[in-house]
Amino acid sequence: MKAFVVDRYGRKNGLRAGEMPTPEPQADDVLIQIHATSVNPIDAKIRDGEFKLILPYRLPLILGNDLAGVIVRVGPRVKRFKPGDEVYAQPHKDRIGAFAEFIAVKEDGVALKPNTLSMEEAASIPLVGLTAWQALIEKGQLKKGQKVLIHAGSGGVGTFAIQLAKHVGATVATTTSARNAELVKQLGADIVIDYKKEDFADILNGYDLVLDTQGGDTLKKSLRVLRPGGRLIGIAGPPDPEFAKEIGASWFLKTVMRLLSYRVRKIAKRHDASYSFLFMRPSGDQLSRIAALIDAGTIRPVIDRVFPFASTNEALAYVETGRTKGKTVIKIR
Repeated sequence: MKAFVVDRYGRKNGLRAGEMPTPEPQADDVLIQIHATSVNPIDAKIRDGEFKLILPYRLPLILGNDLAGVIVRVGPRVKRFKPGDEVYAQPHKDRIGAFAEFIAVKEDGVALKPNTLSMEEAASIPLVGLTAWQALIEKGQLKKGQKVLIHAGSGGVGTFAIQLAKHVGATVATTTSARNAELVKQLGADIVIDYKKEDFADILNGYDLVLDTQGGDTLKKSLRVLRPGGRLIGIAGPPDPEFAKEIGASWFLKTVMRLLSYRVRKIAKRHDASYSFLFMRPSGDQLSRIAALIDAGTIRPVIDRVFPFASTNEALAYVETGRTKGKTVIKIR
């Protein structure tokens, strides 16, 4: 099968287009012929070797974390799917590989594709949809009437999270540039802050939850807008001891993560708030619930550009500019 592969870590090496063996599904796997995939910032970070400690992949590695396609084979223990089913999925972190014509995915990470979406639209959803769901609903326990700040509202996670938060009944503030202000308002943002001209920490206060996609100074400043007991959830790091426990990290890695997050956890405690790191996990059940919201018209995908499969490196470079509105998609079939 055709695939885009990391042979050596590092930005300058790029991805190699080549032939790779079609994966053999295990007993609880479905083999999916991929019609479309989408690009996420994590793809570039994996290519550059930034997750080597957390995710010790063996090279060569097929990149790609989102997909929509058609099941062509199922393992003997698979109960919920059959060949011919149109599905979408986010593979488990140790078995990525959606920049390819086929992928084997564990049954529990797969869901039937939303009926109202094309393959390209469906492929834009899994990673950002699951990230928003697990941050706002699962970890953040966002409720009707609460206030949430979602950073980078015009990005992939942001465009989905704004819509999900509005569905819950929360008041939503977001940061973006002036050129994307209208887009985030259409998605449901109540308060839009132009990060180039305004400081969100000077404007907002008393928030129940912040979803941070930026890290660094933005992460630390976000603690200032929270009410006592408020939660800060970061997807750009630093990883915390709870995450180290979740992944069964070694003693050394646990120590590293405790040190990396020490400062932000200490500042959070001073503000009577909490900080936690989220590394999204696959969930077919959550994707099914997301599909229902999409088919009901509650949430819509936001797609910036669709690239042909041959232009996968160009699609990755486009996402790395940091200026995409919503998601960048690659059409494979």
